[in-house]
Amino acid sequence: MSLFDDDFFSTKVSRRARASRKDDLSFPRRSRSFKWSTFRIALVSSITSAVAATVLFGLLFGNGLDGERRTVSTSSGAVGAVDISERFIQASSKVRPAVVSVINEQMFSYGLGGELDENGSLQEAGVGSGVILKKHDGIAYIVTNYHVISNASAVKVVMLNGEKREAQVVGQDQISDLAVLSIDAKDVDTVAEVGDSSTLRAAEFVMAIGNPLGLHDSLSYGIVSKTRQVMPVSLNQDGYYDWEQEVIQINASINQGNSGGPLIDLNGNVVGINSMKMADYGVEGIAFAIPINNAMPIVNDLIEKGYVARPYLGVATIDLEQYWGQIAAGGYDPEAEEEAGEPLLELPDSVYKGVIVLEASGPSKKAGLQFNDVIISLDGQSVASTMELRKYLYGKKHVGEDVEVAYYRDGKLHTVKVELSVKELEK
Repeated sequence: MSLFDDDFFSTKVSRRARASRKDDLSFPRRSRSFKWSTFRIALVSSITSAVAATVLFGLLFGNGLDGERRTVSTSSGAVGAVDISERFIQASSKVRPAVVSVINEQMFSYGLGGELDENGSLQEAGVGSGVILKKHDGIAYIVTNYHVISNASAVKVVMLNGEKREAQVVGQDQISDLAVLSIDAKDVDTVAEVGDSSTLRAAEFVMAIGNPLGLHDSLSYGIVSKTRQVMPVSLNQDGYYDWEQEVIQINASINQGNSGGPLIDLNGNVVGINSMKMADYGVEGIAFAIPINNAMPIVNDLIEKGYVARPYLGVATIDLEQYWGQIAAGGYDPEAEEEAGEPLLELPDSVYKGVIVLEASGPSKKAGLQFNDVIISLDGQSVASTMELRKYLYGKKHVGEDVEVAYYRDGKLHTVKVELSVKELEK
């Protein structure tokens, strides 16, 4: 029984149709006009549909999936199904030899029973990842995270073949959470290619390569969840945000030890440096990487100079808002400070935002800033927090320029010009 009532789609064949089948299937010889049979119409329609589908698929996917294996399945009805796993295999094999495990070794001076050991011993304090992005004059340069090698007494790297090598810290930068290591370039044949993170699109496939949980040479993949995400961070690790980091948000698995490893696209190019993940109960698939376009200027500065030349004011600070909050919570005792001879804050009632100077050094000390001075503006622009102070200095000022600092001391407003310099090289 036909699925359609229309005779055009019917599977029934009339006597007349059977009798004329031979004529219908033959090409016309003398007549200039001829009639299309149902079979011929169906045949041509099928061929036309198949050709159109093939052309459409090629237009949609042909440019972005060059070199991939394509298969056509007539039994399942799927035309042009792509084996994308080949892209992952090719991309990862291109970069993996340039990825290393990074071991942070620190000096521990306590032996058994907690007794002080004068000699001390180097012990593994943490692990992370890194990627070789440059090779020059017999030296291979490895990019990793600042927090991976922070406070290290010695750093070692483990190559893809398991070989362990001594590494030297070329430079490190806490603000960007980036660091550069160097090793002997002997037998280093692969240098990862730097991509363009500005071309990333939401939902694009990416891969993370590194040393998660000590599992050397491990890969994970996912998609770009957001091409630009701004995350507040606590540089002092005290729970108070004092900087913002621009990152790529991804859903690829990132775990402890992945930090410093490369985020790559399906062409095998490095588009980011894996940096952190969202770790909380019930949170899954939220991880972050530093865009490679943001990282490379820092990396180049660290290789060339060993540091990043940012304008340095020379103040250790605490937010005024944070100070009031700690007093309310019992964290600060003004009476105890007064008994200890420390000056108390004297501010007008209208002043409730700013940053308190805990220590003045370098340029600010030279200009006369002191402990407990409350900075409220730079060049006339209000400063409500340490984060705003840093963002103004790093985004608006340059080394060698003057900045006008407005601050309160003993309840009185003062202004002073401070010449910005470069912070001493951090080793």
